[in-house]
Amino acid sequence: MKTKFQHLFDEKKRLKILVVGDLILDEYIWGSVSRISPEAPVPILESKSENLALGGAANVANNLVALGCDVYLVGGVGKDEKGDKLLELIGNRNIHTDGIFRFVHRPTTSKIRVIAHNQQVLRIDKEDNRPIMVETEKKIINYINETVPQMDGVICSDYNKGILTEKVTHTIMHRAKNAKKHVVVDPKGTDFSKYKGCTVITPNQLEVERVAPIKIATQDDLDRAAEYLISLAKAESILVTRGKEGMILYRKKKKPVNIPTVAREVFDVTGAGDTVISVFGMSLFSGFTFEEAARLSNMAAGIVVGKIGTAVVTLNELNQFLQEDMLRTSPTILEVEEAKKIVSLAKNIGKKVVFTNGCYDLIHGGHIEFLQKSRRMGDILILGLNSDESVRAIKGPSRPIKNQQERANILSALQDVDYIVIFNEKTPENLIRELRPDVLVKGNDYKIDEVVGREIVEAYGGRVALVPIVKGLSTTNTLDQILQHHKI
Repeated sequence: MKTKFQHLFDEKKRLKILVVGDLILDEYIWGSVSRISPEAPVPILESKSENLALGGAANVANNLVALGCDVYLVGGVGKDEKGDKLLELIGNRNIHTDGIFRFVHRPTTSKIRVIAHNQQVLRIDKEDNRPIMVETEKKIINYINETVPQMDGVICSDYNKGILTEKVTHTIMHRAKNAKKHVVVDPKGTDFSKYKGCTVITPNQLEVERVAPIKIATQDDLDRAAEYLISLAKAESILVTRGKEGMILYRKKKKPVNIPTVAREVFDVTGAGDTVISVFGMSLFSGFTFEEAARLSNMAAGIVVGKIGTAVVTLNELNQFLQEDMLRTSPTILEVEEAKKIVSLAKNIGKKVVFTNGCYDLIHGGHIEFLQKSRRMGDILILGLNSDESVRAIKGPSRPIKNQQERANILSALQDVDYIVIFNEKTPENLIRELRPDVLVKGNDYKIDEVVGREIVEAYGGRVALVPIVKGLSTTNTLDQILQHHKI
């Protein structure tokens, strides 16, 4: 997936994506609450700032633009001040607006969110969710018929505000099928049959429960409900989003794929569904598999919920998250070539790599404290571990006490050791030359000019650091004490 994702940066041709759905103006009032009103038991917000943002299908389009796509947006806004503001915002994002039509008899859909201390305390919705008038419907259908063949894919963002009528969705599915284009749908309402012929639908679990005639109490219930909805929509797949529990990807005649959430900190879930369908659609249209697209969209959701308000995710943010995820999930004990890739990934996202080395035979408290201090000097600690052959060459034929695999396994359980590379030479000089760490650490029982690899590291701009060691603690002393005790 990493290689495919990198192609999105290198691709000279921008993806052309048609987004059809309900356009919403998101309004934010930011402030603080420090007292309760004497008129009623309600908090008083001291307003400090206000801003506008793209919501609904417009936010899907906004996400896609941030991801480097060329977006054609289809929908409607009222002939009112909010409609003017929404069109201005859309135009400022370089989104194509030829498919946006003005309503005469209905207002622009808007949501006003009141935020205090980074928490949403109130939302006010202004909307008219009746189906659009026949005249507007015809204009939208004509635009879809003309535009779909030129697109790389279609995303339907249905907020149940009237745009995606049965005739409009039928036109999208029919035209896309003839043009051999994928259609990804974020559904609303209780009638998923109107999406018949789409490639993927992406409901959340609550929406699944509302639509499927199955009471969902267990995982098996959800599996059966998803199978029912795939059949109902005649879709190839369904991606069920489950909030803090992540996602489940279902495909015909294939085992469900559980994808756990990767959110580190959740501040605001506003617009997370828009981000999911944007990244999923972009990935699918770019040639990713269903599972790869789902995993990438899950990462994007993990990023966006860490932001306040309606937000988007960029390719650079996804790339960094993907690389950090690879760092988190890589095995601890590595071969040299694997370690070189890890170092490269770490440096690409601004991580400082620390290196130290040793035999670590009979690990004691001095070792632990030294590794803790070494880890604090950067973001990633790589430990060069002398192999059994190397230890014998240094310490003599009676060592090591523990073989290299045992020593590596024990060290890998320490939270301060990120990666371990076993080397055969007496010194780690060649390993240091290969890995090129930012910081080379040794104990202060050495002098700087005695540290093996110092000249290599300093030559490319790295540095050498000496860490105080715990006096009196060493493997040799530990062995002597054991032998002395045994004699007694």
